[in-house]
Amino acid sequence: MVRSLHHPSIHDYGRTVPSWWAASAGKGPDAPPLKGTVQAEVAVIGAGVTGLNAALALARAGVSAVVVDAAPLGWGASGRNGGFCCLGSSKRSWQQIIRQFGLAEARRFFNLQAAAIDHVRDVIAEHAIACDKGPPGELIFAHHRHARARLEAEAEMMRDVFRVDALMMSRADLREFGLVTGENRPGLMVPHGFPLHPLKYLHGLARAVLAAGVPVHGESPVTAWTREGARHRLVTPGGEVLADRVAVATAGFTREDLSPAFAGRLLPVLSNIIVTKPIDRAARIAQGFTSRTMCADSRRLLHYFRLLPDGRLLFGARGGISAAPGAEPAMKARLEGDLARMFPAFAGVGVDYFWRGLTDITFDRLPHLGTVEDGSVHYLLGFHGNGLAMGSLGGAMMGARLAGLPVDLPAAISRPLPRFPLSALRQTYLRAAYAAYGLGDRLGR
Repeated sequence: MVRSLHHPSIHDYGRTVPSWWAASAGKGPDAPPLKGTVQAEVAVIGAGVTGLNAALALARAGVSAVVVDAAPLGWGASGRNGGFCCLGSSKRSWQQIIRQFGLAEARRFFNLQAAAIDHVRDVIAEHAIACDKGPPGELIFAHHRHARARLEAEAEMMRDVFRVDALMMSRADLREFGLVTGENRPGLMVPHGFPLHPLKYLHGLARAVLAAGVPVHGESPVTAWTREGARHRLVTPGGEVLADRVAVATAGFTREDLSPAFAGRLLPVLSNIIVTKPIDRAARIAQGFTSRTMCADSRRLLHYFRLLPDGRLLFGARGGISAAPGAEPAMKARLEGDLARMFPAFAGVGVDYFWRGLTDITFDRLPHLGTVEDGSVHYLLGFHGNGLAMGSLGGAMMGARLAGLPVDLPAAISRPLPRFPLSALRQTYLRAAYAAYGLGDRLGR
């Protein structure tokens, strides 16, 4: 039985994800269920961007590997996220990170995030992955008049501390760039990152992994994990893997019963997305929102949104406690209401797609790349809703470590993954946090 903090349907691997990505990606490569006994130096659990980048790194190093995933290829977070390849993966402010780790380490962490974006760009080019890349940069809108000062301070820090050409954009600037919302407030433009089609990217990664000789098996959940001497034995419904080392790359869909080493250490939270019908050019011009630049707002329970190549608007938001199917209509209605408020000219266009998924939060709100047990189990977890870039580079770094190669990690992500105090109360923590965040968002704090 799968243990989850959410309704068990969120781990129903046979349940179709009704996303625009799935409808538009085309057929992916075959990833048949595991059959029989397979032996490898490394078993990778999770066939998302983290696991597949780890597998590529292992193949380059000449290390035998096999990838298993509980669901069909692309079913998890890597195939259903918003497609934002950007800075992030932490929920700590830069001021907090500097206070805890020092300025030099904060810069290393920032540089790693920037390098993660470059890594994705390089992988796409190397393997000729057609994944609908959009324009560079990310815009963060001030959602409240009080939020403007925070964004101005962020822009100053990025320029002075990280040497990034970030700039505040006035409402007039935003109109010129085709980035006008109904909230009509200034925003912070960060030059890093670009949007893409995440499932096409994932399919391209999987094809590259298969071409490198690494088997990828979907629909093969690990139902038992034991040790046989120095080796790990991973049992799936149709077979088993015997491996010297294991990589865990399961992010928000990490089950509580996967391994005692990870129980109580992640808080899976919901993220929700709607995609409209195609919006005609006249309506986009009327709204003043014509750019394909990826955008978010400054709320703690943020919205994220962008135009897709065919004129649809992708509009997502954090929030929602229940993953039960019965809770979906209310969340969809909430998103439609938020969209209509923020984009009045798009209010009547209609919605074609709605889906949900899980991202993973850690107790210290930082990502973690580390090892457990005797050092033979490696993991990269804790993306906080922003794992496309960091999961890709971090997966490659995890693969390099598994191959015995030196990897230089900033202190912010190299410490052991902490357990939540009183971990059985994680959903209670989440309810309290969402209530506080909602109030703070309304007050602009």
